[in-house]
Amino acid sequence: MSEDGLIRCGWAVGRPGPDFELYRDYHDQEWGRPLRGGVALFERMSLEAFQSGLSWLTILRKRENFRRAFCGFEIDKVARFSETDAQRLLADPGIVRNRAKIDATIANARAAEQLGSPDDLSELLWSFAPPPRSRPVDGSEIPSATAESKAMAKELKRRGFRFVGPTTAYALMQATGMVDDHVRDCWVPAPR
Repeated sequence: MSEDGLIRCGWAVGRPGPDFELYRDYHDQEWGRPLRGGVALFERMSLEAFQSGLSWLTILRKRENFRRAFCGFEIDKVARFSETDAQRLLADPGIVRNRAKIDATIANARAAEQLGSPDDLSELLWSFAPPPRSRPVDGSEIPSATAESKAMAKELKRRGFRFVGPTTAYALMQATGMVDDHVRDCWVPAPR
């Protein structure tokens, strides 16, 4: 139980302070809430890729910098990024400066653009959402990947997306409400 008397998922509980509040607010207001729309999902897909191997808190701290650096994650703008843009991003201390992840984000924008409208990305991703299930009792019941996330990753790779393995795909599904992995006693209401 948190200092405010609310029960939260274990990963969102910690000592009061700016980092804890950032994590708690993300848990309470965003994580697991259904998110649709191509630009919003492209942002989350990109941030999940940048998070790979790092703490999610690192990404949350830098999220506004990522938004600025990647033109608000507008797919058509990022798809037009050149080598000059990639070099600019590699020099930007406000983001995670990883060449493979930067290149993947640009390639993913180009792959998303090939789908048609930005909302086609939303439809594609949500097509892998499993049927609703009971919330897990605790974090030990939460998988790192599922048949649906494996299928999503395979299809995205087939379409030219990068840095979207089954674990990253599952993290995206959790973050955007395609699955509800809040623990059973968590105060956050289940999506409808």
